[in-house]
Amino acid sequence: MLRTALRNVLAHKARLIMTALAVLLGVAFVSGTLVFADTTANAFRNASAQSLKGVAVSVRADATTTAPDMAGIEDGRRAAVLDAALARKIRQLPGVASVRPTVHGQAILAGKDGRPVNADTNGQNLATNYLPGQDGKDSHFPVKEGRGPTAESELALDAKSAAQAGYRIGDTVRFATDGPALTKKLVGIVSTDVPQATAGGTLTLFDTRTAQKLFHHPGQFDEIAVAAGPGTDEYALTDQVQALLPEKEGVRATSGAALAAEQSAQIAKNTGFLTKTLLIFAGIALFVGVFLIANTFTMLIAQRSHEIALMRAVGASRRQVIGSVLIEASLLGLVASVGGFALGLGIATAMRPLLNTTGAGLPDGPLVISLAAPLASLAVGVLVTVLAAWLPSRRAAKIAPVAALCSVDQAPPARALRVRNVLGTLLSGAGVLVMLYVSTLRSSKESNLMVAMLGSALTLGGVIVLAPLLSRPLIALAGKVTTPFFGVGGKLAEQNALRNPRRTAATSSALMIGLALITGLTVGGHSAQSAMAKEATQGLTADYKVNYSTARGLDADAADKIAQVPGVAAAASVTTTQLGTQGEYAVITGTDPEALGKAAQLDFHAGSLHDIGPGRIAISDEFAARAGLQVGATLDAEMGGGMDSSKSQKRKLTVVGIYAKTRAADEVLGALADVLPYSVTKNLDNVLVKAEPGRTAGLERKIRAALGNSPLLKVRSQQQLIQDNNESVNTVLSMMYGLLGMAVAIAILGVVNTLAMSVFERTREIGMLRAIGLDRSGIRQMIRLESVVISLFGAVLGIVTGIFLAWAGGGLTTSSMQEYETVLPWGRLGIFLALALMIGVLAAIWPARRAARLNMLQSIQPS
Repeated sequence: MLRTALRNVLAHKARLIMTALAVLLGVAFVSGTLVFADTTANAFRNASAQSLKGVAVSVRADATTTAPDMAGIEDGRRAAVLDAALARKIRQLPGVASVRPTVHGQAILAGKDGRPVNADTNGQNLATNYLPGQDGKDSHFPVKEGRGPTAESELALDAKSAAQAGYRIGDTVRFATDGPALTKKLVGIVSTDVPQATAGGTLTLFDTRTAQKLFHHPGQFDEIAVAAGPGTDEYALTDQVQALLPEKEGVRATSGAALAAEQSAQIAKNTGFLTKTLLIFAGIALFVGVFLIANTFTMLIAQRSHEIALMRAVGASRRQVIGSVLIEASLLGLVASVGGFALGLGIATAMRPLLNTTGAGLPDGPLVISLAAPLASLAVGVLVTVLAAWLPSRRAAKIAPVAALCSVDQAPPARALRVRNVLGTLLSGAGVLVMLYVSTLRSSKESNLMVAMLGSALTLGGVIVLAPLLSRPLIALAGKVTTPFFGVGGKLAEQNALRNPRRTAATSSALMIGLALITGLTVGGHSAQSAMAKEATQGLTADYKVNYSTARGLDADAADKIAQVPGVAAAASVTTTQLGTQGEYAVITGTDPEALGKAAQLDFHAGSLHDIGPGRIAISDEFAARAGLQVGATLDAEMGGGMDSSKSQKRKLTVVGIYAKTRAADEVLGALADVLPYSVTKNLDNVLVKAEPGRTAGLERKIRAALGNSPLLKVRSQQQLIQDNNESVNTVLSMMYGLLGMAVAIAILGVVNTLAMSVFERTREIGMLRAIGLDRSGIRQMIRLESVVISLFGAVLGIVTGIFLAWAGGGLTTSSMQEYETVLPWGRLGIFLALALMIGVLAAIWPARRAARLNMLQSIQPS
């Protein structure tokens, strides 16, 4: 039986090639994910080890992270105890080889073209101090050109950042740390392997005094790294350093080993989530491949029924027949898995730069191939192929020996689909009921998401099981289009698609799954973008919104500067803080009511903007109902402390107006002078700018110039606000499309494979059609239309199912997006149908050509 299995694989290698490709792609996804996970984790570990190289003890304030190089720059409080005096005390301890006190911050560079460099790279634009030793060099940052910075007017950049920004030695570099633009002379270019720079961020170096001045704590440090001498126990040294630290100062000493363990745990957590996400999509691709594999072996067994019956007649047992089929599947899975693993290495290599374009910040590192990756990939490929071939192998074992005596092809016996239809109805009915329940939920907490996933799986499973039943009316409906337009070819295509509903359903289900998921994501993403667009500009009539990209905020006089720009009609200052009263909490917006009236549109139920002033506030209708307030009410408000009343300050405020809640004004609206002293930064959150009619051209540039043209400055129109809000959704959708594209590609292979094998199966029938007058072009047209009908059937099922799942699950987002409602992107749905049509046409090219080239006389001869 082993020899028989080997012979069958070699004899039918052309028919198995599409199945092998499906397994290959699925395994490539799995192996690429596993190798990418190992590579990323190793790169992070190497970056962590590099940042901790030579560090026996690290002294930090508790408010900052113990693993800054992995978690990004932290702007938490710095303990005053981390100063030069403490560094000297630590240096005098026995066993200490050296002490490195460092300052960490963030600097956004402006390139020579004036545009920010990597402004959206989250926390990756590191700025720190250059700390030369006795030889005048800093071993952490080897100088490639020039020298290290030694004066307040100087800085150095890493080579990649300098090249990206277009700077050379001697150039004046524009940058910003947390406010207006600054300039310094570039005196050095260094090489570095700090994680932030290798992950796509920038590195800017200052002398220590300048770094301390820039990051608002002169004479203090963020960290003191201690190197131990030979033979020194780092745990004992950690205890000695901790003994030098004052109690209750929020400062602690951590050993290098403990830091490494913390970072390793964080690495596992960060990479684990990404790996699981990618493996889920790999599983989807393999699940789609199951339909192709099962379809292939079902058709192969049907074509070899005489051969299998003859084997049974000469003594082969049912178990041997099953074993023979499963051996074929194992060999096919093994060969395809080897190729898939090789392709997966290419996928793993491409993933890091691809994800870094979305701001992932993954560090460089060599490709890492652990033993588990190839073993798991091979096991998955073989196991999936064998499981998919199991049912066809059981059907093969049921072929009676007497079938070998039949000299003519027999149509397969009609099989009752009642059990399948009942099971499909139960599954889909349960899924629909669960999703209808999900549609009533208004929170995206984990338990609700799990229920939604269960409902989606049941619904998809039910539709897959019911696909043979659904194929008859839908394909018959398609036939009413193909027959009038394409005549005999259209009618034959309809009948061929209806001939074997199970096969048609299996072929189209693979495409249906991919399109259902893509449609669900598209509808959900489009609806979210629509809601975010409404929220971004709700109540705004301003032409521009001006703010900084950091939490520091704009200077309090920013609105006055903007108001003086020619072409500006109004500039409304906006700042916010927390307000609490009668056990209810809200965000209060402080502004200039007169300017806000020109930059925003508020619908007042009582009172007006002009009534707002010192000690007088307006509140939204929602907050009024929640807190039981009305016009004329006087309240003892706690301001500035948020939910912690011990940190707030009391103010007496009088309600003088009630308005419909809008994003432009939050829940409470007051005068700027009443709110600004209680804001976290004591600065403005943003400024809303209304331009004079017809004078928006060039106004953005003038506003930037008025505020110093800092790289941190954002001047965005309403359209840009919408685009910025939608950017994250677009990024996620693009990634999902790419990940699900593998499943769609496998589905296309399934259509090609089914048609190709169907042509072989119907060789005599095609020969008869040729004999009675159907020419080669008619044969090609028949095969193409059959492919298109099957593809459109799968597309319609997938799109309808995806729309339903997106509608039912949309309610989970309303807690965070109050404007959310399901909006169908008709243009994209039309594109999906057009793509299905194109898939049908392209998938039929090879099978149609093969069918048209069959020799008529040879085809009608009995085999």
